[in-house]
Amino acid sequence: MKSNSQPIKLFLIVAFSCTSLLSSLTSVLAKPTLPASARAQVVRFNPPPPPPGPPPGGRPTGGASRGGSLSVCPSVKTELTALVPFSEKPSTVKNVWGLTTVERPSWLFYVPYTKESTYPAEFVLQDQESNPIYQKAIALPESPGVIQVSLPTNAPPLEVGKQYRWFLTVYCDQQKESPPIYVEGVIQRVNLKQATVKELKTADPLKRVVIYAQNGIWYEALTTLAELRQKNPQNPELQAEWRNLLASVRLDKLAAEPIFSETR
Repeated sequence: MKSNSQPIKLFLIVAFSCTSLLSSLTSVLAKPTLPASARAQVVRFNPPPPPPGPPPGGRPTGGASRGGSLSVCPSVKTELTALVPFSEKPSTVKNVWGLTTVERPSWLFYVPYTKESTYPAEFVLQDQESNPIYQKAIALPESPGVIQVSLPTNAPPLEVGKQYRWFLTVYCDQQKESPPIYVEGVIQRVNLKQATVKELKTADPLKRVVIYAQNGIWYEALTTLAELRQKNPQNPELQAEWRNLLASVRLDKLAAEPIFSETR
């Protein structure tokens, strides 16, 4: 009588291989890239009511100086752009402004010009009386992308309830004799409700982004999500939420642009 040992051995080998493969797949699927609570959220910015008083005005994308003269800056596919909400009421007037809760916030800008161009660039922050309270020369990036500018510890802190005007200016000639390209807007610091502050303390980073966005706090929503993306640049969920946040203020065309670490 012939032995049945060979078919039995083959069956055991196949069964063991399938079990190992199933175990490996289960292990991979059981490791989400973000907490389940975070994945259930969709980041959407809820714009707050406009500030009281005169409209803030501003310029969300690069343009020539206020005198209306043409800039000598070369044409680019995507203009210098401030990553900040803006409204158009009426369509000929743009209001560029956003809220923060911190003394020293950060701003993000898409810059199409590179270090190779050697163009001088600067960031200026003014108080409500148009007095400069902070000014810094800005190093252009190695390639077009999103840069961050933060208010340092040696600069005056933003006061709650006050509005501040900011500018990012790029001069396309070394002598600064021709009209520059610039963006400008207004930032205001506010306090959150205690219930919201308490919620933020126990929330994971992506949940904090959602809370800030829902409460109309643009700057912390933006910078928190940008920091998450820098730490996890290939994470598809963070990429999607970054696109969602920018799309909610009509800036989704910048969602695929690289985000550079701040230069000191």
